[in-house]
Amino acid sequence: MKKLTYAMSGVDILEEKKAVSALVDRITYTRKGAGTPITRIGHYAGLIEFGEYVLALTSDGVGSKILVADALQKWDTIGIDCVAMNVNDLLAMGVEPVAFSDYIAIDHPSVERMEQIGAGLERGAELSNITIVGGETATLPEIVRGFDLAGTCLGIALRNRVITGEKIEVGDLLIGLPSTGLHSNGYTLARKIIEESDYTYHDPLPKGSGKTIGEALLEPTKIYIEILNVLENVDAHGLAHITGGGLLKLHRLTEHGFNISNPIKPQPIFEFLQNLGSVENDEMYRTFNMGMGFLIVVPEDDAPITLRLKGAQIVGEVVKNGISIKGLELEP
Repeated sequence: MKKLTYAMSGVDILEEKKAVSALVDRITYTRKGAGTPITRIGHYAGLIEFGEYVLALTSDGVGSKILVADALQKWDTIGIDCVAMNVNDLLAMGVEPVAFSDYIAIDHPSVERMEQIGAGLERGAELSNITIVGGETATLPEIVRGFDLAGTCLGIALRNRVITGEKIEVGDLLIGLPSTGLHSNGYTLARKIIEESDYTYHDPLPKGSGKTIGEALLEPTKIYIEILNVLENVDAHGLAHITGGGLLKLHRLTEHGFNISNPIKPQPIFEFLQNLGSVENDEMYRTFNMGMGFLIVVPEDDAPITLRLKGAQIVGEVVKNGISIKGLELEP
């Protein structure tokens, strides 16, 4: 198989960035008075003032992971993904999630599919300690082929407890938390690799993982709600939810750089996809989370408490500029 990239599979991150910038550049109006925004568009969540508190909003979806669920006729975990992608973005600013609203666009109603999606949403809400307060289902046969699942999450935090990354300093330690797999990003590339090979989603994942390829790809996104407890006891300088674009989105936090010298070992699904698709190392780390779903930036003195989190390990440190992993420069 020829060497594959995310752009070759149909998703060009650089072009997407330009298109998003074109959209955001036209959105300049801000409300005056109560409820004014206190952050720029482009961080993990949008914040508005609410007295001594802030309210936070995120919106995200499951993406083309849905097509793997369709292939397996198994939709009972993608609701967890939908909740997780939103909740984790709130947690990446130290904000507690409280309520969620979902949006499902479908080509035709299916009771079985909707029941399974609902089961996943319910489980995601339970894991996050949030209430699903409503949503919208739109039947759009002329627009949608199959279905799409997305949502919006509301969070709340004391204004002085919000973490934006402005306190990050050179020498701070990077503590990574393991992912459960691909989470909900990079599936256009992952699917292209599988579908252009001799494998199917029903084949066993090599190296004795005990799962099929499809099961490994459908492993639900981890919800990092335990972060809130740690934030009560450490002075976190920055938090990052590692999603689409891999490690490149760390610049949401700071203009400083990140040297990841001791990365978390990726799960077997990543090695399988990389070898099967002949994907270069830098492309893998620009596209996938590569085994690390969340990152906490702390001063050295706070590392011991942070490392009590399950699976946590020191993966590197903050440097003056650039993003690199084991000497490989992702961004000079």
